[in-house]
Amino acid sequence: MSTVIHPSAVNHLAIATRDIKGQIEFFSTVLGCALKALYPMHGADGVWHGFVELNPKSYIAFVYHPGNPDTKQYGVTHAADPTAPVAPGAMQHVALWVDTDDELLALRDRIRSHGVPVLGPIDHGFCRSMYFGGPEGIVLELTTGDSIDPAAWIDPETVTTNGISAEELETYKHPAPFDRSETPVAQPAYDPSKPHMAYPDEVYQLILTMTDEQVSAMVSYPDPPVRLD
Repeated sequence: MSTVIHPSAVNHLAIATRDIKGQIEFFSTVLGCALKALYPMHGADGVWHGFVELNPKSYIAFVYHPGNPDTKQYGVTHAADPTAPVAPGAMQHVALWVDTDDELLALRDRIRSHGVPVLGPIDHGFCRSMYFGGPEGIVLELTTGDSIDPAAWIDPETVTTNGISAEELETYKHPAPFDRSETPVAQPAYDPSKPHMAYPDEVYQLILTMTDEQVSAMVSYPDPPVRLD
């Protein structure tokens, strides 16, 4: 049976940090997000991974690496504000959802009570948003609103300006279903025109020759740092 399989939510957004305690303190104390995990990152010496909870299936995560550079260059590594430029592939800003306008205003007051300025709420049509800064130059947004109606919010002029044809637009609006076979799809051959992670080339080429089972056996770490049995 053909179905349109797609990710249903963001499980976690991992933000690089040189001060994982400071990030955890801000997100827990200022925003009220409970710490749920803090442990050495699997397979990486001296690297720590932390998770604060948005809901039981969605988290903000932090990655401390001793090699994370002490660099903040607006327009390159960071966006200065919600409309400012930043390097392609970088996080421009992150918006966190709340269910109601009253919750939006309550969080505004909570954040301001910790001395952090908040701008908004601003009406964007399908959502109402507030903006504020986070540790290490993160641009943060809180938002609530309605489902987006593509008939109203896909602008024909912007579509044309970005070189999107009418046929392409239809495929973007209505992604094709996926006919899954009974056997797993094999790892594709290396194609430099496709997106890739930037492992060292010889390591990456070797990984691509391995089976899924071999990769899983090599890098899985299912046990928590604190045993509960």
